[in-house]
Amino acid sequence: MSLFGTHSEVVYEPKGVVLIIGPWNYPFQLVLAPMIAAIAAGNTMVVKPSELTAHTSKVLVELISEVFAENEVAVVEGDAVETQKLLALPFEHFFFTGSTKVGRIVAQAAANHLASTTLELGGKSPAIVDDSADLQSAARRLAWGKFVNGGQTCIAPDYIMVSESREKPLVDALKIAITELYGASEDDRKKSADFCRIINTRNFDRLNGMLEATVKAGAKVETGGVTDPAERYIAPTVLTNVKADSAVMAEEIFGPLLPILTYKSFDEVVPFITERDKPLALYMFGNDEHRIDSVIAQTTAGGTCINNTLIHFVNQNLPFGGVGASGQGNYHGFYGFKAFSHERAVLRQGRIDMLKQVYPPYGAKVQKMLKWMTRLFT
Repeated sequence: MSLFGTHSEVVYEPKGVVLIIGPWNYPFQLVLAPMIAAIAAGNTMVVKPSELTAHTSKVLVELISEVFAENEVAVVEGDAVETQKLLALPFEHFFFTGSTKVGRIVAQAAANHLASTTLELGGKSPAIVDDSADLQSAARRLAWGKFVNGGQTCIAPDYIMVSESREKPLVDALKIAITELYGASEDDRKKSADFCRIINTRNFDRLNGMLEATVKAGAKVETGGVTDPAERYIAPTVLTNVKADSAVMAEEIFGPLLPILTYKSFDEVVPFITERDKPLALYMFGNDEHRIDSVIAQTTAGGTCINNTLIHFVNQNLPFGGVGASGQGNYHGFYGFKAFSHERAVLRQGRIDMLKQVYPPYGAKVQKMLKWMTRLFT
């Protein structure tokens, strides 16, 4: 009743000058998508592409400078030194796509300026294969989602959980899917123009060391396992007999290694996932709707895709973002506009003002009205 005679609205305002730091794995799309959202919301910005993708960075500089004045959108190239200098500046919003480790650094820098953030990070995204799943369909979609871009995708399935009784049929189906996607032999896969290399030597060495340590700990290479440091090539690899504390389970893989873990009872699945950091994505394959709803209700993830992988990312009607260690905030479509906007509450008081009835002094008239309201609303 105190709001009777008022009109309220939300006014979207640009946050101001924002910083967008892009990653190397999808260096064009993951710079332009947040940039478009920031422009739509009315901001000016500085864009920092990844130094690891120099050719794409050069294209972005040419493209953006042809379209925008530097005081609208400025592009800064360089490595960690330039990034540190940018993080020291008082931007109103920091948008970062990359690792959780660097995300913490960006969050600390933003906190120094009391600025807001959107952090698109990563993590170990689980894929659950229920006994009701179509294994051939699941295997093909898992193989595509895992090995596209050489596994260097923040929402790639990081590991699979499947019942012991269905592990072998799933492995067989994955082998067929890899053959269909990249070639029948290891040599064919290495020659495939559709299979990417690892971005640099540092990441190759990290992945190769992870693979060697996991196999040494008892894991079995079902397919793949072939590496070539000269080409930074790691074959599409499927691993079984993987221990929960193995090297391949210690951190986000971000490469073409796909570990499979088994469970005796489905009741083991949710605790295994929830004991770890909240993932950027969660995938589930199956046709048991009750079980699917139960998993969604008992877990938390940035996004979830049922009976497919990755494609929730391209639906502009869905927010995309992480939770906890996998990120803060979200964007895409209208959610991107909101990420770069301040939602300003505006209330206009009309001629009728009910609130003045309860201004002091609190005499008999006010007391009578309060008693009436108490009887009315209790």
